[in-house]
Amino acid sequence: MSRLLLPLGILILFASCARPVAKFSYQGNDKPAPSVIRFQNESQKAKAYEWDFGDGSFSSEETPEHQYNSSGNYLVTLKALKGKKQSLMEERIVISAPERCLVEIQTEFGNMVVWLYDATPQHRDNFLKLVEQAYFDDLIFHRVISGFMIQGGDPNSRNAKPGQSLGSGGPGYTIPAEFVDSLFHKKGALAAARTGDQVNPEKKSSGSQFYIVQGRATTEEDLNMIEARKGFRYSTAQRETYLQMGGTPFLDRDYTVFGEVVEGFDVIDKIGAVATQPGDRPKTDIKMKIKPVK
Repeated sequence: MSRLLLPLGILILFASCARPVAKFSYQGNDKPAPSVIRFQNESQKAKAYEWDFGDGSFSSEETPEHQYNSSGNYLVTLKALKGKKQSLMEERIVISAPERCLVEIQTEFGNMVVWLYDATPQHRDNFLKLVEQAYFDDLIFHRVISGFMIQGGDPNSRNAKPGQSLGSGGPGYTIPAEFVDSLFHKKGALAAARTGDQVNPEKKSSGSQFYIVQGRATTEEDLNMIEARKGFRYSTAQRETYLQMGGTPFLDRDYTVFGEVVEGFDVIDKIGAVATQPGDRPKTDIKMKIKPVK
């Protein structure tokens, strides 16, 4: 039987009239929050794409990746478009609760994800309580010293006037020191600010003010000197971390370390590099918002 051969023009017309087919796959289902999911677009005959990630975020990229900051069951939708024709695919993705106590510090320079240690439960629980009350939202990093640390958490910094003295505010209470030998001031360490030994010999922490270590390069001689002066020994792992990452080891055993940055180290450096005025307050206010990662 002979086959009907269609003219080339008709074949092209049929191809141009074909409907798009939306299809995608992904890896990373049931990962703990925060989690980045990479989507693989397997659609056919489409010219444009509309993604709805199910958490209020959207994208028109062909093959996007998306970070889910909270646990949940999200309906992901891909719409494949070709002219007025479209095709839809939906798939549910599960993000599980984080395995550690995490918060996200949001700034104009990017976001930092911080792990609050279980080994310092009073500081962890207090910080998380304030975060859930939105206590830190719209406060500023009122003290920034390049190569040392970035500090915030003073409630008086909300809508503070230029030149206003900051650094003495708090929620009206302190937290007992929680010194843990394994926790130290490496780069990215989260620690509690406090008043000086003269008025605070027990080294109690501020109820809300905190700092994040930027630090600087550390040598074996630096660590040896601190050990001799303070009468303790660093572990091999702590020494290696200080030598690789840097930090502020001279603060160890004097200020409570109660967490560490696990994502967003570049944000520390960006904030640490801003221009400051006398008193170490940035010339342009850097506001924060802190949210729990659930």
